[in-house]
Amino acid sequence: MKSRYIILIPIILLALLIPLALVRNEAGKLPEALPAVSPVAEIPAYTTATPSPDGIGKIFMGREISHVMGHQGLRWLERDERELEEAPSRAIALLDLAPDAVIADIGAGSGYYSFRIAPLVPRGKVIAVDIQQEMLDFLKAESAHREVTNVKPHLGAIDDIKLPPDTLDAALMVDSYHEFSHPIEMLTSLHKALKPGGKIYLLEYRAEDPRVPIKPLHKMSEAQARKEFKALGFTFVENKPGLPWQHFLVFEKSQNSNFNSQ
Repeated sequence: MKSRYIILIPIILLALLIPLALVRNEAGKLPEALPAVSPVAEIPAYTTATPSPDGIGKIFMGREISHVMGHQGLRWLERDERELEEAPSRAIALLDLAPDAVIADIGAGSGYYSFRIAPLVPRGKVIAVDIQQEMLDFLKAESAHREVTNVKPHLGAIDDIKLPPDTLDAALMVDSYHEFSHPIEMLTSLHKALKPGGKIYLLEYRAEDPRVPIKPLHKMSEAQARKEFKALGFTFVENKPGLPWQHFLVFEKSQNSNFNSQ
């Protein structure tokens, strides 16, 4: 019996050493540890509360979502004082767009920004996305009146921009994101529609500044926006200064997103 065990011991040792030899690296050393696997980040769930006067009672990451401004607000979007109050021409000058870029104006409304961006992309196009057909009808009529051919009205949904994957170089959201009733689904939809490295330009009234004369739920802080966009697979790039009332936040589609878009 003892001789049998003596024969088995070298065989067992050899069986243990072979796997160790196979995992040696090029330098002949054993790896210190196996690489960690990044867990899939869980997206926070929506919660509900009693609606405030300007909110819908739906909460995302601590922020109550505001009511939507309907097509009845067209006059306010096109008001003469807008340039003085918000300096949209300055904001448009901050956009980094190639002449052939495809950019989606999400929540385009009257097309105030869409038509002003169109000259920047003469070989590209501005996809003016809205969920209200009345806004798109106005956009279509205005395109014909202005003889602009590269602004394309597009009907989206409250939870999907309904654009093909990897087709956008950039997306612009001007004072609209805070009204999205389904921010998780919308940002997931945008993430899919953007090309690798595609950017989101987010303009929101500054919640940190009490001098900005806008209702609280229609404002956002930089910290809140960064928290929400990070959770949905975007990397913060910068907050460009210089606008009277708004943040100009730039986000980029993360290359190695580890969030669960379901």
